[in-house]
Amino acid sequence: MILPFLEMECWTLLCQPAVAMGISVFILAGLLVHCVFLVSIFDIYFSSPLVHGMTPQQTPLPPPAKRLVLFVADGLRADSLYKLNSNSTPPAPYLRSILENNGSWGISHTRVPTESRPGHVALIAGFYEDVSAVAKGWKENPVEFDSVFNESKYTWSWGSPDILPMFAKGATGDHVYTFCYTAESEDFGAQDAAELDMWVFDHVKSFFNSSRSNQTLFSALNEEKVVLFLHLLGIDTNGHAHRPNSREYKENIKKVDEGIKEIALMIDNFYGNDGKTAFILTSDHGMTDWGTHGAGHPSETLTPLIVWGAGVNYPQRVSSQKFEDNLLKEWKLENLKRLDVNQADVAPLMASLIGVPFPLNSVGTLPLEYLNNSAHFKAESMFTNAVQIVEQFKVKMSQKRETTLSFLFTPFKPLSDSEQINYLKKARLYIQQQKYDEAISLCKTLINLALEGLSYYHTYDRLFLGLSIATSFVGWTTYVILVIIKTHTNLTKAVQTNNKESTVLFYGFAFVGMIIAFFLLIQTCPWTYYIYCLLPVPVWYAVVKELPVIQDLAANLLSHNMVQSVGFIFICILGIEILVFSFFYRSTLTLGLLVFAGWPVITQLWAQAKTNASIWTLLCVLLAIFPLMPVVGREPNIPLVIATGLLTLLISCFSLASLCKTKNKYRNKEDLKVYFYQMLSIALSTYVVSSTHDSLKNKQGLPLLNQIISWMTLVSSSVLPLLSSTFLIQRLFSILLSLMSTYLLLSTGYEALFPLVLSGLMFVWINMEQEALQRYGLSLKPKLAVFNFTYTTDITQFRQLHLDDVRRSFFFVFFIVTAFFGTGNIASVNSFDPASVYCFLTVFSPFMMGSLLLLKLVF
Repeated sequence: MILPFLEMECWTLLCQPAVAMGISVFILAGLLVHCVFLVSIFDIYFSSPLVHGMTPQQTPLPPPAKRLVLFVADGLRADSLYKLNSNSTPPAPYLRSILENNGSWGISHTRVPTESRPGHVALIAGFYEDVSAVAKGWKENPVEFDSVFNESKYTWSWGSPDILPMFAKGATGDHVYTFCYTAESEDFGAQDAAELDMWVFDHVKSFFNSSRSNQTLFSALNEEKVVLFLHLLGIDTNGHAHRPNSREYKENIKKVDEGIKEIALMIDNFYGNDGKTAFILTSDHGMTDWGTHGAGHPSETLTPLIVWGAGVNYPQRVSSQKFEDNLLKEWKLENLKRLDVNQADVAPLMASLIGVPFPLNSVGTLPLEYLNNSAHFKAESMFTNAVQIVEQFKVKMSQKRETTLSFLFTPFKPLSDSEQINYLKKARLYIQQQKYDEAISLCKTLINLALEGLSYYHTYDRLFLGLSIATSFVGWTTYVILVIIKTHTNLTKAVQTNNKESTVLFYGFAFVGMIIAFFLLIQTCPWTYYIYCLLPVPVWYAVVKELPVIQDLAANLLSHNMVQSVGFIFICILGIEILVFSFFYRSTLTLGLLVFAGWPVITQLWAQAKTNASIWTLLCVLLAIFPLMPVVGREPNIPLVIATGLLTLLISCFSLASLCKTKNKYRNKEDLKVYFYQMLSIALSTYVVSSTHDSLKNKQGLPLLNQIISWMTLVSSSVLPLLSSTFLIQRLFSILLSLMSTYLLLSTGYEALFPLVLSGLMFVWINMEQEALQRYGLSLKPKLAVFNFTYTTDITQFRQLHLDDVRRSFFFVFFIVTAFFGTGNIASVNSFDPASVYCFLTVFSPFMMGSLLLLKLVF
């Protein structure tokens, strides 16, 4: 958003540290330090959980099924499938009859981020992928992994080009085959996204028909350990485009139900009803009522799971069930046993049904209640599951032990080497003695301990690295504060530098750095660890060098009234806590803005500048409304976006008329041309929003002309402000117009008004701070009116800082937080709603859509 001139001044002050260091060096050091802070987040919290070098584990007994058919209905919510329609008919009659008469059912609980790629990885590979996969656009594998498809004899898959290739790419050998439609088919503005699912069903049918005349293919299909994967994207696409409660979404579910019925019947006929086919229907994630997914709302994390066919239990009738939710009654399924699983549990279930090795990196626990097999088979399968997870634990422990000094290594005590052996021996003995229930119970205990151990070793260095980064952050913040106090206040005295002490200090910190580097070297730590652990050394060296400043500051504080000093510190801490609370509770921003509204009255600025103070109060109150409204995207309101565009045009006209009345030295014809082009851009953006909405509503797709105008507006919005007047207020207003022209194209509702109100408040704030500075005998009014970016500013002429600058800085940070969280939060990028980018593109493109949404946040 637009930064007030006063904050430019404060930034300039900040960028004038000690003369010896130099402004450019100081800025460069700050950028590097903060880059390290940013990158460290991924190393500490989002590193890959995968390890390699394990031995594949397979149940030794014959499996119940020869083949498995996996249907994944992308974006299908549990309640959308299980809940009856208003006329008491099921939305999917065939699947309803399956769970009532032929198979087992439950809910598959997903994890955040509830996106397509991590959801499919959890289902098919059995582990929860780290967030670094988003850097690959959810398409490629940042780390190669094993999967049920890889362990199968043959896998044939049909569906989206965004999902299928990643499982074929990591497979060993040539046995995973993919059949995808074109990426351009995934169009949110298409006539009917259900056609994507019809494409899958039609191609599966033609595939089986062609196998009758292809002996090689026919033989391969009749092998054991075969997987058929049907990825059905239409439901997800219709959910994004029309919302899950729409007619299109519900009709798509019905078409999928009919398609599954036809495919299941065809496959049974193809194999002569041999009873050796297992079927699974589930989803990768759900969807919110407003058509997004990615976060952790129950509508996103609760997905259906229906399993039937070879080796699967029939429906289990029960009189009562205990679940915290009230869904069973709502779905009219109180008397059918509900078998809930974690999403990663589906992978070992598939492996057990067709007798392939469990995926090497799977952390899923085999859901035995779904199996209709002997107790011996269940116990052996559970034992295999336990060994497979313990293998991962052993590799993870070995890796950490090898990179940690023996006297510093702290093992996971509940599962020591001897404990592992005891558990496995005892479980094997139980199986040999046919005490299958005891063996299963013991294996589940071992799995839980191994999973805890995996988490323990995966996060082993997290505290250590976190403390290093925190130490660096505190040190850098302290240093910046000391530099500002030393350079721009009179709280400290000039102190002569003692060269001898400086030399000792330098060598002392250098010695500490060498010790740290030595310990990291002998532990063969990654190179990034050197950066994180050595960064505090130079940072705190710079802080300790300013020890005289700290001593003068402490003496100055102690010379003041202790009650006032403590009260000031308390208010500062309270302000920081309010900012922290605003990250979790957006309504905190409303409270802060209402307090800001009363600032002119508290400081008597009301009497000094009544007009500005009145506008300030009004805009603060208006801005305070936004954090109380629903997160952006839940309730689209295109007419409000159009109205905002017209309001922006009206304000532009008044501003242009005002500019035309000013003296010639403040304007020229070129400036007026730029303003005219920007106003035209606003008008075109308003038209494009209206036209695109109508076109998509009529299912006519995104008009090419609208798409061209949108991209041209995006490009021009970053160029036109550079051509505008170099006088401060005029340049800031030009920036506002450029941002609004693009922001309108990215808006779907009330958020379009937000930057207009916030920018208005920023303009008023500039004037309010001018009035506040007059108490120090410093008026910037003449300077502000003629401030020109083309002139070099002498930073040595700026005033000394006062206590009121702490309040001014808090205002600035608070407004930045408000700009980010006023209409939602960063998670709204994760829970992305493609409707925000429909003016630019409607064909699914994760990188492009994500970039546009990030751009909207930055604006």
